[in-house]
Amino acid sequence: MKVLVIGGGGREHALVWKIAQSPLVEKVFCAPGNPGTAQLAENIAIGVEQLDKLLAFAYENKIDLTVVGPEQPLSLGIVDLFESHGLKVFGPSQKAAFIEGSKAFSKDLMQKYNVPTAAYGVFTDQSEAEAFINRTGAPIVVKADGLAAGKGVIIAQTCREAIAAVRDMLSGNAFGKAGSRVVIEEFLSGEEASFLVITDGKNIIPLASAQDHKAVFDNDQGPNTGGMGAYSPAPVVTPDIHEKAMQQVIRPTVDGMAAEGRPYRGVLYAGLMIKDGQIKTLEFNARFGDPECQPLLMRMKSDIVPVLAAVANGDLAGIDLEWHDKAAVCVVMASEGYPGDYRKGDIIAGLNDAAQINDVYVFHAGTAHKDGNCVTSGGRVLGVTALGGSVQDSIATAYRAVDRISWKGVQFRTDIGKKALGRI
Repeated sequence: MKVLVIGGGGREHALVWKIAQSPLVEKVFCAPGNPGTAQLAENIAIGVEQLDKLLAFAYENKIDLTVVGPEQPLSLGIVDLFESHGLKVFGPSQKAAFIEGSKAFSKDLMQKYNVPTAAYGVFTDQSEAEAFINRTGAPIVVKADGLAAGKGVIIAQTCREAIAAVRDMLSGNAFGKAGSRVVIEEFLSGEEASFLVITDGKNIIPLASAQDHKAVFDNDQGPNTGGMGAYSPAPVVTPDIHEKAMQQVIRPTVDGMAAEGRPYRGVLYAGLMIKDGQIKTLEFNARFGDPECQPLLMRMKSDIVPVLAAVANGDLAGIDLEWHDKAAVCVVMASEGYPGDYRKGDIIAGLNDAAQINDVYVFHAGTAHKDGNCVTSGGRVLGVTALGGSVQDSIATAYRAVDRISWKGVQFRTDIGKKALGRI
């Protein structure tokens, strides 16, 4: 098989890494890819939103399977486009990807199909939003309705802060068009977990549990990011919580999407808040989480390609996944200033040293080649991922590798996986 992976971040590097291991695959392409994917695949200089060019490449090169990584091309309808030309593609249709493309749609869907979630309101009018905030009180959560690269969520500690966030979004200053409508929710306390499944719209295969770290600084301080690290398994997802997630969240959502005329095929990611043995749904994503994808794929024992192909063919029946009985931890190393304006072009040292550590793989996210050096080119630069016999072992191994990598202004959290240790 010839496989095309669309995207250029850490998630896509992890997908290329896993897909390239399959005996079914003879060649992997990645568009646009990054210096990490270039070690395993042929990078193609086509952007993720250049749908016509991606289609032409896939058609001309007789690509057997296309795997879509990021949310933008999904929301633009790349799956519909490829399928209309007889090409096999893994990912949800444009109508199905709307579950991530609009938080208001997602909340309304949850309400309609009795999926547990936070109380909320949807607003385009500033005064109505302010009245809702003052009635509800703080802390309170303000979300841009559209896609905002994982950063469109503000947890406001005061009503004044929430009102300022709404004003910033509705004015277009924050997140542009994505913030032209806002969702305001009650604040939920508890512990978050990422619950991912692969589905063909009927059959559902749960992936291993994982937990992301959204805030930029230790102890969940500072603004939210696209994710500063992740680990799997997440001990907070007990067998009981797993069953509740499947029965109360995933199954009614998959069935509800089908009933709405939006059959869902691909990865469905539910962000869960867990407290006192109960769950509520924070959000849905229409693709693998990043950085959750990295530790999940390191733990996946099975060949992923038959699963991806089965979804593309519309029938997952009889297929299952096996997992290594180990833990994996990913520590994101980011540029100075991220998630705000950040530095670019700094030379990255120590990549080869880190690669010498057993059970470590360094996934590239925001890197580039310049004058023979690997340099920073994004906010999240690397996902240093380690496999270990326990979460504690994999944390230690990941940070040993992190300590060997450096560049000017590098920042990373030092507490990735700490919550898991408190539950072991």
